[in-house]
Amino acid sequence: MSLSLTFHGAAGTVTGSCFRLSTPEGDVLIDCGMFQGTKTIRELNYRPFPFDPAAIKAVLLTHAHIDHSGLLPKLTRLGFRGRIYATGGTVDLLEYMLPDSGYIQEGEVERLNRRNRQRGRPPVQAIYTQDDAIRSLRRLRHVEYDRWTEILPGLRARFWQAGHILGSASIEVEVSNGTGDPTRILFSGDLGPGGKSFHADADGPERPDWMVLETTYGDRDRTDLDEAGRQAVLRAEVSAALAAGGVLLIPVFAVERTQELLYDLDRLFDSGQLPAVDVFLDSPLADAVTGVFRRHLADLETDGDPFTRANFHHVRGVPDSQRLNSIAGGAIIMAASGMCDAGRIRHHLKNRLWRPQDTVLLVGYQAPGTLGRLLQEGASRVRIHGEEIAIRAKVRSIDVYSGHADRSALLDWVAARHGVGHGLFLVHGEEPARAAIRQALLDKGWSAERIAQPALDDRVDLAAPRPLAPADRHPRLAPADLAAGLDWHNHYAEALLALRRTLDAAPDDAARERILAGVIDALDDNEKAGKGTQP
Repeated sequence: MSLSLTFHGAAGTVTGSCFRLSTPEGDVLIDCGMFQGTKTIRELNYRPFPFDPAAIKAVLLTHAHIDHSGLLPKLTRLGFRGRIYATGGTVDLLEYMLPDSGYIQEGEVERLNRRNRQRGRPPVQAIYTQDDAIRSLRRLRHVEYDRWTEILPGLRARFWQAGHILGSASIEVEVSNGTGDPTRILFSGDLGPGGKSFHADADGPERPDWMVLETTYGDRDRTDLDEAGRQAVLRAEVSAALAAGGVLLIPVFAVERTQELLYDLDRLFDSGQLPAVDVFLDSPLADAVTGVFRRHLADLETDGDPFTRANFHHVRGVPDSQRLNSIAGGAIIMAASGMCDAGRIRHHLKNRLWRPQDTVLLVGYQAPGTLGRLLQEGASRVRIHGEEIAIRAKVRSIDVYSGHADRSALLDWVAARHGVGHGLFLVHGEEPARAAIRQALLDKGWSAERIAQPALDDRVDLAAPRPLAPADRHPRLAPADLAAGLDWHNHYAEALLALRRTLDAAPDDAARERILAGVIDALDDNEKAGKGTQP
């Protein structure tokens, strides 16, 4: 197969972006991201790559978000020795983000192995370590926007502004076969919504032969708000939270969302639209990333430094973070991670979700199965660090800080490319989002034969008579498991919470004994039935 494309991530799901372009001169990856969401999906990060890392010649990186870059340390640990090409902003962000990711992997595995020892289970290994992440940084190579860079003989790439986060890019890849015109493939990466405070709108070349398009928000349109409108929405939420007498807790994404919030709070404080309450940024990574933004102020579309104020406090050490537990009200705490699935935010949620005077404000996409998604969907109880927490705090959600283009913006970006020569692959979206974009394109006159929705690990031959049909299909995870909003881990937590509620509602201890006896009998019957089906 002289030219093929394999979808090793972000196919049927939003995370794990990784596309392998196979050429006569060797294989190149576009992104190498970490899977996020349910535990079933996250377990893909621990499995072997479905290709030989040592055989990969180069990686082209669209941006620094962990679902696009997070498995680079694993790739290098397992033998990759090529270069990782990225814009200057992306390179600077990864200097902090990848080591932080390694630190998180080590910490999570340490806690898990402590429980495994107590339960008599074998230990597990981290996906990669902080040292692995630091070593992977040596592979990075800085490229400029709008300039062709030779990657391999006969293969060059050009990075275009994507308007998503600092350093984000769409990547145009051109492959020559020695005869005839070269083949051009455009990978959208994550596209920004336009009108962001820090970046120009997404751009790209016209009429590529092939296009790989993200569809994160392909099934929804947002109300277009300018900067003042966005700040008005934030002002209303902050004012309501402060009026309730408690603390406003904001789970934040360390890159871009944190900086946008600080920017808007700075403007609202300066203009007197909000009282200058204390704002605690409790994320070492978000703090470091904010420092990167300061270094790139000349590249950002903003005046002055909006990140430095007397009432902006940078919380670095764990003891300082723990002291925030004593704050009763009149303050804002921002902590990562934005989907509430890791980091210091989980400790703050554990400490504040049960307080009716406190408010949790979700400001970004929440992947299915994450704690953030459970909160967003109105769960009354959750489990954090193995403990049951009743949710009495107000949980609010706003969608004015999205870093992704919505349905209309995606269609406009595609229209600005003036079509494609051969076909379009829809990726990086849940199935309803991909289906909505496909239908919208059909309504605009696109032929169904020119649009594909690849599944995980599908490979397509870009030179075949019907190239949009998968040439191979050996998925590491069944499509139903990949697309499931909740997995058995989530249902297990729900079952424990339901059992606790039932026991609490029982009239006396005798009734509780009967309930538990019924549960144990059901489990015994299930175990016997399972043994009976074994050969």
